[in-house]
Formats: sequence, C-alpha cells, structure tokens
Amino acid sequence: MNEVLLVITNLPDRAAAERIAETLVTERAAACVNIMAECTSIYRWQGKIEQASEVPLLIKTTRAAYPQLESALRKLHPYEVPEIIALPVNAGLPEYLNWVAQETAPKKES
Repeated sequence: MNEVLLVITNLPDRAAAERIAETLVTERAAACVNIMAECTSIYRWQGKIEQASEVPLLIKTTRAAYPQLESALRKLHPYEVPEIIALPVNAGLPEYLNWVAQETAPKKES
C-alpha cells in the first residue's frame, strides 16, 4: 500500500479554495480535499507581523502523488510562498487508506 499523506495549505478566500480543491481531485493529485471554515492567521512576513483571513484545506494524497500535488499547488496558489505541509498518516482505517491510494493512482486507459 502506498503511504498516505495529509497535506495542509491555506488560501485567501473560499473561491480560490474551491477552485484548487476541485482541480486537485480532478487531476487525481488528491483523493479528497476538505475545505475548512475561514480562520485568522497571524504570521511574520518580510519582517512585519501580518494578520489575514484564510481558508484552510486538508488534502488527502499519497507519497507517490505528492510531487504532482505540490507542482499543482505551486502553479495554482496565489501566494508567493504558499504553506504546503505534508504529514504522514501513521494509522487509519485500512479501507479508507486503500481508497486514497486508488483515487490518486494514475488512471488506467481502457
């Protein structure tokens, strides 16, 4: 079984989050993307403390599909340096983990 990853990113608004989530699933870079409720982020950027409303995404993918996912996020994300953090999933329902692997595998031509 391919290792499942949980990838976290934040978008500036819901429209961008929905557009990117749909693209990732359509392109099989992700099996599922949860679009979370808007939150407030406070961070240091270019020497200044900033505050922004953001929409977090929780993206389920595999290590094999991660390069495609990262490439798509870099291309589609509006931030100069987007947050892209991948965490290994150490345990989970085997059927769900298998489903993630199946949905991110390259589509077989019929």
